[in-house]
Amino acid sequence: MDRMSRRVAVYGAGSWGTAFALVLADAGCDVTLWGRRPELVDALNSTHSNPDYLPQVKLPGTVWATTDPAEAAHGAHLAVLAVSAQKVRPLLEEWRPQWTPDTVFVSLMKGIELGTGMLMSQVIAETTGAAAERIAVLSGPNLAAEIVDRMPAASVVACAEERTAAAVQEACHTHYFRPYTNTDVVGCELGGAIKNVVALAVGVTTGMGLGDNAKAALITRGLAEATRLGVAMGASPLTLAGLAGMGDLVATCSSTLSRNHTFGRHLGRGLTVEEARAATTQTAEGVASCQAVLGLAERHGVEMPITSAVVDMIHGGRAPHEAVRELMSRAPRSESVRR
Repeated sequence: MDRMSRRVAVYGAGSWGTAFALVLADAGCDVTLWGRRPELVDALNSTHSNPDYLPQVKLPGTVWATTDPAEAAHGAHLAVLAVSAQKVRPLLEEWRPQWTPDTVFVSLMKGIELGTGMLMSQVIAETTGAAAERIAVLSGPNLAAEIVDRMPAASVVACAEERTAAAVQEACHTHYFRPYTNTDVVGCELGGAIKNVVALAVGVTTGMGLGDNAKAALITRGLAEATRLGVAMGASPLTLAGLAGMGDLVATCSSTLSRNHTFGRHLGRGLTVEEARAATTQTAEGVASCQAVLGLAERHGVEMPITSAVVDMIHGGRAPHEAVRELMSRAPRSESVRR
């Protein structure tokens, strides 16, 4: 991007939106961060920190917060979306008039819309009218608490138009944050959504004290599920083997910083779904998206037993030990079976 277009709007002042605002600022962008709550926005502007999510970080002076979405959009070439996947549609419909025909949308959201089964890029296209070359997604092993400490991380910027992906890449490339480009939007989005579901399952087994062998098996077979569905939907298996697939899966399933892993761990320790929701405090996208992922799998004739078990535990009331027993008692087969 040229200097005239270095203004970026980030919508969502949660942990990931705040962390990515820091990355953009460190890369030389002027960032306006939209938040819903006036008290949080006031705190961001007065203390240059986010007391609710990332109190330890001091944001650069080039980050400014507002509750006005139009103010955030003014003069911004990039509109970065870091809100809940299940709440973004009405927000985009409301905000559509504020953007220009040249606005490039960047999705940080890792979920699939309930009811429609749409990927976030598809929701953006439908609600804003933006063509594919103006919609990018960013996905990878990016735990916000590590990124705000400027610890090394890598990610993938995917867009159907390579020049757009390269422009977004330039806008967020720093000495600690290394973005790669890709044109496989579907693969990147599916990897980001499905890893949340697998992380819920891994968290459950961790909470039950079932050990690292179970964790490794779930991560590996979870990747197989993601790859099967991705290929059925036109994605490249190489994308699912990369940062947006395997990389994100490993980070989310292994780290106590992961919301989805934390939610699953609470379930495995005996909490109810509502108790786990309250204890996790932040949105675990996989809790809602697991149903949408399973719906896509059924639509494309893809078998996803781990995803099915997660849906049964969270939305069907099945006890974790029953779900684990059912997974382990499935008929043995070749590892190369691709159904």
